Amino acid sequence: MTALTSDRSTPYRQGEQVSDPLAAGAVIYAGGMYALDGDGNAVRATAAGNAVRAVAQVRAVQADGDERVDGSRGVWRFGNAAGAAELTRADIGSVAYVVDDQTVGKTGTAVAGLVFDIEGDEVWIDIGAASVVVNASAGAAA
Repeated sequence: MTALTSDRSTPYRQGEQVSDPLAAGAVIYAGGMYALDGDGNAVRATAAGNAVRAVAQVRAVQADGDERVDGSRGVWRFGNAAGAAELTRADIGSVAYVVDDQTVGKTGTAVAGLVFDIEGDEVWIDIGAASVVVNASAGAAA
């Protein structure tokens, strides 16, 4: 493509609502974080998986004939990890990592999003609102 030489009607969407194809055999529960596998299909978020794509709005079970999962991006509240992986108020603005599809922590490899707030034993995570770049050696958001 070349640079514009006249006005352009550019399509826009907010990007909060997404719909993704389910991976074979996938079960994704409403309210759970999900990621995309190497083929771009939705799978439950796991500590060993890919970055979180969205939060499922309804349960989607591939074996029940569901072909897609509807998800939303935004700020969501999840359980906090325990022990050394527990997030604290000092971690607000830092990257949170997936522990499982309903829990986040301070360490890991699968990015859940940015810590937005801490409320008791739960953590508000900003999923997908902004691109998260991770400095692997420091584990901090750039």
